[in-house]
Amino acid sequence: MAEALRVGIAGLGTVGASVARVLRDKAAELTRQCGRDIIVSAISARDRKRERGIDLSSANWFDDPVKMAQTAEIDVFVELIGGDEGSARASVKAALEAGRHVVTANKALLAKHGVALAEIAEKKGVLLNYEAAVAGGIPVIKTMREAMAGNSVTRVFGILNGTCNYILTRMEAEGVSFDVVLKDAQRLGYAEADPTFDIEGHDTAHKLSILTSLAFGTKIAANDIYMEGISNITQADIRAAGDLGYRIKLLGVAQRTESGIEQRVHPTMVPTASVIAQVHGVTNAVAIETDILGELLLSGPGAGGNATASAVIGDIADIAKSRPGFQHGPVFGRPAKELKPYKKAQMRSHAGGYFIRLTVHDRIGVFAAIAKRMADNDISLESIVQHAVSGEAAAQKTVILVTHETTEAAVRKAVDGITKDGHLTDKPQVIRIERAG
Repeated sequence: MAEALRVGIAGLGTVGASVARVLRDKAAELTRQCGRDIIVSAISARDRKRERGIDLSSANWFDDPVKMAQTAEIDVFVELIGGDEGSARASVKAALEAGRHVVTANKALLAKHGVALAEIAEKKGVLLNYEAAVAGGIPVIKTMREAMAGNSVTRVFGILNGTCNYILTRMEAEGVSFDVVLKDAQRLGYAEADPTFDIEGHDTAHKLSILTSLAFGTKIAANDIYMEGISNITQADIRAAGDLGYRIKLLGVAQRTESGIEQRVHPTMVPTASVIAQVHGVTNAVAIETDILGELLLSGPGAGGNATASAVIGDIADIAKSRPGFQHGPVFGRPAKELKPYKKAQMRSHAGGYFIRLTVHDRIGVFAAIAKRMADNDISLESIVQHAVSGEAAAQKTVILVTHETTEAAVRKAVDGITKDGHLTDKPQVIRIERAG
């Protein structure tokens, strides 16, 4: 049997403690699967005295994760610190430069520095594995990096944030407001005390940027993603979507177009009969469209200690199965130095059109003015629905428009014109309708 694989874990929060626990509890099974023992030989965390529910006294403690990354006592450095700078970046860089394999769950680090780190890993002939960084326990990285040889990806999209999916699911099922569900999500641990990173789309954008690089062979461009969150989604939108045969999901979408690569994160209406519309709660799902395979949908737990730990363990096991002299594949599916510069596409026409909700004054001429603005921008309407607003706002009406295929620029120009006309009593809502499997 080969020598034991020595693992150093930096960061002993929920995920780090789960990884250590699984490596202990499943030691015999992992040895059978990998042909060698896997042991935790070193650990590093901010608080040495904190109770973590697992005995780690046999591992050497390092106050500085960078020093642990450089030590000859480990073969694999597992980074679970978080953040795109500071000790997370420094320790991963140090481990790779020292010829150590690295496993990380840090999507923010990869979104900002992934290409540079990949170049170091490939130069040193070591692995940089990051399955847990995107969609938790779903093996989407392994699928795209290893199992789709020969396929050309045309589009990748999905539900990449469990917090947002949980909120939208409950808003629809229970008819409660965004704010009410968010508070419950925070109480249950599905949302952070400051939920901005999740609900405004940043978390999804980081994950999407990594998938984009894998799909299209481009350098990661997390800062070039069109992004909207879900904080402005109301019960009026949820109900209108249902009436029209749609369900609202926060999607990350990347696709190849004639003008470049398009990346966008935003609330989207998907047909209720589509598979992705059936993904509820904290579950994640990723759809990959290719020329050979067609469409592949992967769905499963997208967050949480166990789901993330499972992905980390899988990455460690892959390293344990490799042998000295084995030629490792490139980090992003192609050699890092061959990744093409990212060319941002113009926002294209959307095949499903747009949903537009307007709250307007209930007076003569408003509807005609709205129709004129649409016509002036060559927007063809599939349907128009009017609802009276009851209660104190009885002098208002809600107008729901669903457009045929049109452009982002045309819709925004039309809505801006309606706003300037003074007909609106509330902020307009615009949601794309996405073709979804």
